[in-house]
Amino acid sequence: MPDQTWSEFCRALERAGQVILSETAPDTPLDRAEGFRYLTRLTREMLYSCVDNADPDFPRFHELDLVKIGADNPDNVYLSANVRGDRTYRITGTRGTIAYFSIGSKANRYAKDGTMASTGELSDADLVVEPDGRVEIVASAEKPGSGDRVRNWLPLAPDSTGLVVRQTYLDRSTETPGTWHVEQVDGPAEPAPLTPEFLTKALRRAALSVHGTAATFARWTETFATRPNELADFGQEVFQRAGGDPEIFYLHGYWSLRPGEAWVIETDVPDCPYWNFQLNNWWMESLDHHREITLNKHTATLDANGRLTIVVAERDPGVGNWIDTCEHGSGTALLRWLGAAHHPTPTCRVVPLDSVTAREG
Repeated sequence: MPDQTWSEFCRALERAGQVILSETAPDTPLDRAEGFRYLTRLTREMLYSCVDNADPDFPRFHELDLVKIGADNPDNVYLSANVRGDRTYRITGTRGTIAYFSIGSKANRYAKDGTMASTGELSDADLVVEPDGRVEIVASAEKPGSGDRVRNWLPLAPDSTGLVVRQTYLDRSTETPGTWHVEQVDGPAEPAPLTPEFLTKALRRAALSVHGTAATFARWTETFATRPNELADFGQEVFQRAGGDPEIFYLHGYWSLRPGEAWVIETDVPDCPYWNFQLNNWWMESLDHHREITLNKHTATLDANGRLTIVVAERDPGVGNWIDTCEHGSGTALLRWLGAAHHPTPTCRVVPLDSVTAREG
């Protein structure tokens, strides 16, 4: 019954609120407000992907608009679409001039066990772009034969549920992302009509996805908090199971600072096409993008020896590579090395902010 389905959906969302109210979660007014806003963002995204953009016969790419999940990259334009592993899809578009492009097929199990396994990947290293800048990709379970003249193939698996596009800026002032379209090959002429059975399943899936996503990344933060003010390798397989890019090596961390303290991060920088550091809140949402919360290979300043020093603090000490805590006393952070042959682990320390000098920066 539709009325019962709606009541179940609302009760399931209420249960998701317990993630925000957990004893292990921060209880400051700012953290709580961000936590409940996070749930509204997740609810908006899951309703759209599970109800209005759920049909794998008529997929549409959509951009994540202020939906921040699992240490979202402020340099990224994320696109996603729902598919099925037993279908064939044609993805067409333009590469643009943006620094990095990748597309992956995923098996989204956030509603069940908090994972989003990769079932196929295609990145710039293998992407064939036509002379006019256009790209065509076929996504399918079986690799097209040589006679099909398919230049780019993205594998699907029987349990594939979606496509995720990552387009990554180095310099937003000069680079242009591509434009992308997806369609099923030889699919039906019209979408199937709405049924009560579909809506019941879709609302249940949406609510479970909200709860499962919030709970998954809350557990991550609790894990990172066991090693405060570090950027450590907590096991790359964990991040890949949650939908991470296989080209990226992830160094996550939890930071906690008292007023007047600074978190100083120092590291060698590998030779790679892209890297970035970013600061997130407790819920693993990147902080406000209009503030100084991230830097990357293009925007950071290295010292004469090619080393990177980052200063995370409540105010700018004037030494370069400052990251703004945005009125937060704690949260999470992430350093990504993309396409690197080796992955340096930074040294980190907490010092009085007034002691930070040009030698630190």
